[in-house]
Amino acid sequence: MLALARKVNESIIVNDNIEITVLEVKGDQIKLGIDAPKSVPIYRKELYKEIQETNAESANISNPKVLSDLLK
Repeated sequence: MLALARKVNESIIVNDNIEITVLEVKGDQIKLGIDAPKSVPIYRKELYKEIQETNAESANISNPKVLSDLLK
């Protein structure tokens, strides 16, 4: 993992087309701004994990009856 120190209004660039800027620091939280192309999905980690788990569960449906019921 790369760890960088940034101050408010300072940025980092990822892959030439994504800019992440520190907008605000309040106590133990920071507010980030992310400027990226619309084609780049951006998720909070906990939401990303939930999406991955849901997709894995969906892929593991092997009972044709269950699948048929879902499609109704």
